[in-house]
Amino acid sequence: MTKLSVNINKIATLRNSRGHNTPDLIQVAKDCERFGAQGITVHPRPDERHIRYADVYDLKKVVTTEFNIEGNCKEQKFVNLVLAVKPTQVTLVPDVQGQLTSDHGWDTIKNKDYLKDIISVFKNAGIRTSIFVDADLKMIEGAKETGTDRIELYTESYAKNYQHNCAEAVKPFELAGALAYECNLGVNAGHDLSLENLHFFTQSVPHLLEVSIGHALISDALYYGLENTVMMYRKQLQ
Repeated sequence: MTKLSVNINKIATLRNSRGHNTPDLIQVAKDCERFGAQGITVHPRPDERHIRYADVYDLKKVVTTEFNIEGNCKEQKFVNLVLAVKPTQVTLVPDVQGQLTSDHGWDTIKNKDYLKDIISVFKNAGIRTSIFVDADLKMIEGAKETGTDRIELYTESYAKNYQHNCAEAVKPFELAGALAYECNLGVNAGHDLSLENLHFFTQSVPHLLEVSIGHALISDALYYGLENTVMMYRKQLQ
């Protein structure tokens, strides 16, 4: 069954808005696991506007499921953090400075040599690697050449077009998942997946190992409560 990794960036955003420790990020991570999450994801950025680098060290001490750190590997501070913490997985995202949220995958052909080098750094440290890619078959083929363990499919286009034509919206991801499997790449997915569109996506995309969900899940928790929401997302993955 596809695993649910909860991205807790939005919890950190809320905490930082008041400058204190409410809500308690560490307790939320522990509770997400207790409620059924099979992983915790964070995406620290250089300005630390949500997850702080200190948070990552604190989370490493308490996370008992899979710990996934996403970020821009062209930032040396990020690379140093990952190597020091040694999470279960590092997901490499081609963010630019000041980017609001991730909005594109790697060009795995243009950046092949760079990705091969940086992926080897993490793999030599015993950290599973995943790279953020669009559902483009050429990019999937290119990912194979980088030596990464997994890819994470960037799913905004699916979420945006789901209501208009769900079968058409998911088709590129079906093909991408199948090709990745043929290339011996594990398949993760994330971005704008929600209670509305998650079940259809997971039923349609083959060999899907993990989804990382933050914004929609935390927003739903305002209405349904965190425990109930985590369980609802887990149910969509069954």
